[in-house]
Amino acid sequence: MISAIEPDWSREKIIRGWYEPGKYLLLTIRKYQRQQLKKNFFSKMISPFLVVQHRFWSAVSGADIPLNAKIGGGLMIPHPNGIVIHPDAAIGPNCLILQQVTIGNGLKPGLPVIEGHVDIGAGAKIIGNIRIGAHARIGANAVVISDVPEASTAVGIPAKVHHNYR
Repeated sequence: MISAIEPDWSREKIIRGWYEPGKYLLLTIRKYQRQQLKKNFFSKMISPFLVVQHRFWSAVSGADIPLNAKIGGGLMIPHPNGIVIHPDAAIGPNCLILQQVTIGNGLKPGLPVIEGHVDIGAGAKIIGNIRIGAHARIGANAVVISDVPEASTAVGIPAKVHHNYR
């Protein structure tokens, strides 16, 4: 089983010869965040170029994932079109996010916290101050406005937890 704690960086590795704009977008975000931690002259010089790269790959991929996003390692976004992530939402390691997913604020003040190895189906909306437990699954087009326990599946509008799949 894939870990919910230790990131599997091979999931973000770019395979030579494949066109994977989502992975290039993530690579640009990772490079930018590393440069921001260094705070030296070289970092200040290269950061504007990384911002331009980020804007390019955001436009190509059709995703809105900010440079300061709190994303754990091993994120997979095989079809990044339409993915929107609030900069203060937290996403754990080894998650899978499919196309047209929105993660952001809603009626409850605060932002979602998504633990490790969560699979989020196409078109899902995760909004408000909620927690998605490790190894959970969010069904396609689900609108999640309440907590989802670890190793559970949530589907529907509004999403309801149906069963544990472990």
